[in-house]
Amino acid sequence: MKRLAPLFALGLSACMTAPAPPPTIASPAAMGPFATLPVASLGAVPDDWWRLYDDPVLDRLVRASLAANADLRVAYANLDSARAALRQARAARLPQTTIESGLTADGSATQPSASSNVPTTDYDLAVTASWEADLFGRLRSGALAAAADAEAQAAALDGLRVAVVADTVLAYVELCGAMQALGVAGEQLRVQKRSVAAVRSQLRAGEVSPLEVSQATNLLETTRATVAPFEALQANARYRLATLQGRPPADARTDQIACAAPPKLRAAAPVGDGQALLLRRPDIREAERRLAGAAARIGVARADLYPRVNLGGAVGLLTGNLVATASPLISWAFPNQGPARARIAQARATEQAALASWDVAVLRALREVESALAAYDAEARRYRILGDALTQADLTARRAAARVRLGDAAYLLQLDAERTRAQAALAQAQSDLAVAQAQVALFRALGGGWQSSATSLQ
Repeated sequence: MKRLAPLFALGLSACMTAPAPPPTIASPAAMGPFATLPVASLGAVPDDWWRLYDDPVLDRLVRASLAANADLRVAYANLDSARAALRQARAARLPQTTIESGLTADGSATQPSASSNVPTTDYDLAVTASWEADLFGRLRSGALAAAADAEAQAAALDGLRVAVVADTVLAYVELCGAMQALGVAGEQLRVQKRSVAAVRSQLRAGEVSPLEVSQATNLLETTRATVAPFEALQANARYRLATLQGRPPADARTDQIACAAPPKLRAAAPVGDGQALLLRRPDIREAERRLAGAAARIGVARADLYPRVNLGGAVGLLTGNLVATASPLISWAFPNQGPARARIAQARATEQAALASWDVAVLRALREVESALAAYDAEARRYRILGDALTQADLTARRAAARVRLGDAAYLLQLDAERTRAQAALAQAQSDLAVAQAQVALFRALGGGWQSSATSLQ
């Protein structure tokens, strides 16, 4: 596929009968850097961005999804169809030839002579050719429109690849996040079970009242209730990974994927700048190619205002004689050109809609990246704060337990400290997952790094 030219200097007029109107998004701010945040760098987004996590399991899952995803098979078929339409449009500009042959037998009923009892046969062979002289660019514009459609379909395929990879990484991240949260909840449950057993022993010794036992048991069951949602998240992630790889969800029950925590980036996320984004995002490239196709179809409609000149000829053997003919044909919808002008108006309106769609794609892309960056940065800061809070909660819980053992404080103090520590630990685990989810959302908004997956259409 041709490399996409800078989007704010579209050279459509060089390859179309009627130039496209200038794009309305031309602000230098759209081409500049994104918000400067600690979690992002100006490095280029790599094609295989998921390798930034340095996780072999994730690499294997992404390769499997790209190789067998059912939605990608549909996109590949649509791309093949668009390329076939392009070949058809290009072939229409070449002479069209046809070979015809026939065999006839004449019986005696039509022959009065004595020799008519013997049937006669005639063999006819002819080669016909026709060629439309594309004087006003109808076929040329049609071929340009078909090429733009094929390139748009290739960009749509790239967009689907971005989505498949992002969905695969997100499912893996959520699977790992759920496992991490289950591990944290399991550790808290073990601590609280020992606490409940100790309180019940103290109750039997008369050191505490049933109130303390009920409070400790309540904390244990509250923590136990957090397990089920994480188990559901884990199962859902496994099912999504299976279907992304073109397998039935039931296969996920036998998967042996295991991880202790969501994968981490080795460095700040590379995001590039606005210009690189607009050249890379598949939906923007698709919208630009749709605009190019719509502009080319104005040339197709405009050519209907003028005559069509078709040069035809034939040469062959007819009843044993060599015959050659030539028949130029001129067709022209005149003087009633109302239908042709209506088609031109329709094509121009379609072009305006395509231009507006291109503007929408540009604005949406810029907004999604800025929003994803803001969400990622905010969650990263929240995770660090929760880490500090967990450190203090753990220290408080140990000091409270020591004071209770020394008889310097009531057991309620230790219970409250353990509740706070459990809540802080689960909150940090959930924030760790949210950070990883925000990273995936950012890479999805950046377009995943694909420049073009299609081979040349030329």
